[in-house]
Amino acid sequence: MTGQSLRALAEANVEDGEISINVGGFKKKLRSNTLLRFPETRLGRLLSCHSRESILELCDDYDDAKKEFYFDRNPELFPYVLHFYNTGKLHVMGELCVFSFSQEIEYWGINEFFIDSCCSYSYHGRKMEPDQEKWEDQSEQESTTSSFDEILAFYNDASKFDRQPFGNIRRQLWLALDNPGYSVLSRIFSILSIVVVLGSIVTMCLNSLPDFQIVDSGGNSEEDSRFEIVEHFGIAWFTFELVARFAVAPDFFKFFKHALNLIDLMSILPFYITLIVNLVVESSPALANLGRVAQVLRLMRIFRILKLARHSTGLRSLGATLKYSYREVGLLLLYLSVGISIFSVVAYTIEKEENEGLATIPACWWWATVSMTTVGYGDIVPGTTAGKLTASACILAGILVVVLPITLIFNKFSHFYRRQKQLESAMRSCDFGDGMKEVPSVNLRDYYAYKVKSLMASLTNMSRSTPSELSLNDSLH
Repeated sequence: MTGQSLRALAEANVEDGEISINVGGFKKKLRSNTLLRFPETRLGRLLSCHSRESILELCDDYDDAKKEFYFDRNPELFPYVLHFYNTGKLHVMGELCVFSFSQEIEYWGINEFFIDSCCSYSYHGRKMEPDQEKWEDQSEQESTTSSFDEILAFYNDASKFDRQPFGNIRRQLWLALDNPGYSVLSRIFSILSIVVVLGSIVTMCLNSLPDFQIVDSGGNSEEDSRFEIVEHFGIAWFTFELVARFAVAPDFFKFFKHALNLIDLMSILPFYITLIVNLVVESSPALANLGRVAQVLRLMRIFRILKLARHSTGLRSLGATLKYSYREVGLLLLYLSVGISIFSVVAYTIEKEENEGLATIPACWWWATVSMTTVGYGDIVPGTTAGKLTASACILAGILVVVLPITLIFNKFSHFYRRQKQLESAMRSCDFGDGMKEVPSVNLRDYYAYKVKSLMASLTNMSRSTPSELSLNDSLH
């Protein structure tokens, strides 16, 4: 190419001190002196090109007629690049994907150290800790999906009564028994059930006091007859409650797949098993050892307190929190295990010759567990100065270890509590007066948004692992 043709091409590139660019349909004219402030960037290098081949190395196409440079990039991110050329600083909005933004500025030849201080901390934090955001997004998506699926399952169960005899009556009874607060009848039934559960627990506790125990002529303790009446009434009520729920259930085969129904069943099984065992022991004295089994089963009555979960949003939210916080709970147990192992060995090494209570490592495990959880029974204490310093370090480490995951678990509990409240509100808003007239209130837009977000996240991960698909990643973001 001759010198005259090179000069003509240069004039085409920079006409009247400006160049025309087209970024994915976004057209803009940029002054050459602005671009020359950053000559190492892609647009700055474009000004020094004197051949078509060198131009096409930096852009995707060049229009000789319009004298326009075309770039096949995401036009929504290019305003951030323009802002950089005008101010010399990069700013990152919170809703942007940091990985897509990082790839974009890398393409334009802009270094990350140009990100302004107001955005730098958040940008690098989000880029360096994607796993935490993934956990939170996954929990939120699981929660949203679970809420939507539960409402659909509730609506589907309610619709099954339309095909059954006495469908409307059975539906109203089902709603009253399974959804506390749905109507006045359901509130009365819920309050009565709570009173019976609490009465049963209080009776069991009072029965353990010496003042209420009756000793027969053989030296065996017997239950007070007044407490037996309360216990039998409670069992009768719990049995009636379970049978009534089963009788009006929309699907008999799925009834005991529900966790709350299993709790109702387990609350009465010990009584009936104990009754059968006592009858067997009376008929066959050789099987007297089975009486000990009955005593153990009687202690299982304390699990009736779990029946309150049907009437308590907080208990149900706690169960959901534990279900979706297994990572945080696992971290908590891991931290405690590491700390207990370290401090127990240190305490054993220091105190084994001075303190009989810390003469073995298993005994030191117990001491370290009590100390790290800040319980502090005081049954075993170090006696030497080095042992006391070790105990102080163990207690301080325990406070830090317990506090760190607890914050994450509490945030999830708050989230699931709000979700459970919204779920209950949606269920109570249904009108089943004369058949299925109204669908529960569900935010389908949010549910669809989460599904699309999950799909886009999967495509983004694919594009990160496959460089040839970077253009797909840019178009999605």
